[in-house]
Amino acid sequence: MQPPLISPRRVLFVCLGNICRSPAAEIIFRQQVEDAGLSGEFEIDSAGTISHHEGSPPDSRMSETLLRKGYTVSGQARRISAQDLEKFDLIVTMDESNHTDVMGIDHTGAHHGKIRTLVSFCREHDDLRVPDPYYGGQIGFNHVISLLEDGCAGILDSLKSK
Repeated sequence: MQPPLISPRRVLFVCLGNICRSPAAEIIFRQQVEDAGLSGEFEIDSAGTISHHEGSPPDSRMSETLLRKGYTVSGQARRISAQDLEKFDLIVTMDESNHTDVMGIDHTGAHHGKIRTLVSFCREHDDLRVPDPYYGGQIGFNHVISLLEDGCAGILDSLKSK
């Protein structure tokens, strides 16, 4: 049996519109946490750097891909806020643009250390970013889910070891 984590660990996933990559990461990470028997130890959420899709459910193509892989799909798009920087212990961005935007919200630099890219946690993939599959085909959605599964597993391992 593993020692309990300092609860709850608060993890926020961030992409552009919060309808593809970050809600998928939230869903995948939530399942990995549940599978590890640690649901009560984490608070998991996702957000976007823009408000264009605010209130929308995850993209239907991403949802279908997640469902085919056995995930339960839920969520509603929202925009990241300055309060999120205070609230969350780890803020995980999907690409350089998201990373720059989130760092820009942290005007004092006080939270820069907890803003990380998802790919920095990957152990099996060496991609430089989680690409946005929105304008691509099914292969893109499959690849993104593979990247997210890898990175989320790395996040969980890193947080379990603290």
